[in-house]
Amino acid sequence: MRTFSDNTAAWRGVLRPRTSGSAPAVAPEPGPRPAARFPAALLPWAWAAGLFALYATVSVRRHLLIRTTGYDLGIFEQAVRAYAQLRPPVVPLRGEDFNLLGDHFHPAIAVLAPLYRIWPGPLTLLLAQAALLAVAVVPLAGWAAEVLGRRAAHAVALVYGLSWGIASAVAFDFHEVALAVPLVSAAVTALGRRRWRAAVLWAAPLVLVKEDLGLTVAAVGAYLVWKGPRRLGLLTAAAGLAASAVEIRLLLPAFNPAGGYAHGENLGEGAHGSLLTTIAFAPLDALRPDIKAMTLVLVFAPSALLALRSPLALLALPTLAWRMLSQNAFHWGTSFHYSAVLMPIVTAGLIDALRHWRTPGTATPGPVTPGPATPRPGTAGPGSGARSPAARHIRASLVTALAVTAVMLPSFPLAQLAQRATWRTGEHVAAARAVLARIPDGATVAATNRLVPQLTSRTEVVLFPSFPVRARLYEYARDRLPRPTAEWIVHDRHAPPAWPYHAGHWPYPPEQQAAELERAQRVYGYRKVAERDGITLLRMGPPRPPGAHG
Repeated sequence: MRTFSDNTAAWRGVLRPRTSGSAPAVAPEPGPRPAARFPAALLPWAWAAGLFALYATVSVRRHLLIRTTGYDLGIFEQAVRAYAQLRPPVVPLRGEDFNLLGDHFHPAIAVLAPLYRIWPGPLTLLLAQAALLAVAVVPLAGWAAEVLGRRAAHAVALVYGLSWGIASAVAFDFHEVALAVPLVSAAVTALGRRRWRAAVLWAAPLVLVKEDLGLTVAAVGAYLVWKGPRRLGLLTAAAGLAASAVEIRLLLPAFNPAGGYAHGENLGEGAHGSLLTTIAFAPLDALRPDIKAMTLVLVFAPSALLALRSPLALLALPTLAWRMLSQNAFHWGTSFHYSAVLMPIVTAGLIDALRHWRTPGTATPGPVTPGPATPRPGTAGPGSGARSPAARHIRASLVTALAVTAVMLPSFPLAQLAQRATWRTGEHVAAARAVLARIPDGATVAATNRLVPQLTSRTEVVLFPSFPVRARLYEYARDRLPRPTAEWIVHDRHAPPAWPYHAGHWPYPPEQQAAELERAQRVYGYRKVAERDGITLLRMGPPRPPGAHG
């Protein structure tokens, strides 16, 4: 199949004048100047660069304002830090000797270890995530330019780049699914271009990003069985299902201290009492409570629901299924990072639905090839130009998708860039930095959730008050919290609100955190070293004499 760049090269040959032989040179026909053609190849990458700057600004400002969290940025930094030191990803924030591969199976995050070794710190993870999410626009914008034209490619890049699912991931720490987004984008566009082997090759690494993404690989295989080479599709589907099964049934329990799948309870019997009853009620449970139905609509809203007309939308089913059937309410809504992997699928579905209008009358239309009766993408031609019904439909659809994106933008975190608070470093942030600077490198520290990622690159940090997570995931035993053993405790009484939380005192209410801080001093022998603007620093044992360097 010829690509847009191939077609452009062909037109260059047609338009180039003859310069050899006895025949006089013929003046070239009017056409785009080289300066106009050159940016066409760079269009997707220009969008990637712009989106990277946008995402990086949001993430970095959030971290500098102490709005990132130990759960989850601190957890992933401890894992990547361990990989960078050629150690297993043991994460103290998740519990003593807790290997993070027993939580989710994501060995792919080890690819960030070389970067972290060069520049250790949470900003390395945040910038890497911004780059991964931004580069996912390249295959989408490139495909849109091929089949819909250059102007449409700009619209598609905006639909993806400003989508709420990507914005929610950008503004909540770092997560392994950032690695999956560009892989899914490349795989789904390869499917749309009918490049079957390329789709499989792009999808295959997903099994190393997270244990549920083997189901997405299986969905790619099912698409191939339906639309492409059946044998390759069957092998791909079987491999994806097998990978998820092995990871959930064997690998995750092997790394988990409890010997099981940490998140298995989220997909257990639920409120119905038995597995069979749960399966029977699954269609209804996928739509109730109402937040699930709202999320299902909003997932496809950036495409003005047109993605539902494309068979590529079926690739979203595995992720939507486990989220809607989960017992964890965090999975049902639009916050956090759970919808990021769906945005490339929805955007590709929009392109696929509209390209049928660009090449009407074909079952599986491919890129538009310029010819005597067919205009080049992005230009008007005789009888089928900008005034044709197909062109008007494509334009109206993209305008609608952009309008939906614009309407939703203020409700999600990219709009934070327009808020004054995002660009103002207040007294509380300055106080936090001054207090944290008194903690020496290499120390053991128990810190409240918002302060954890400010320390993970240079100290050994656990959460204060700590979870008793030796064997179970998120065990809220508030009457028997573990005794603090870290040398230092730092507590923020005025943790500021930050999206998506209205308060910064997770995981325990501020009253209980204050009581635990007082108990550390009264019962466990911690002494106050510093206090400023509600941030308290304690140290185990007697305080240093006046004038000693801390």
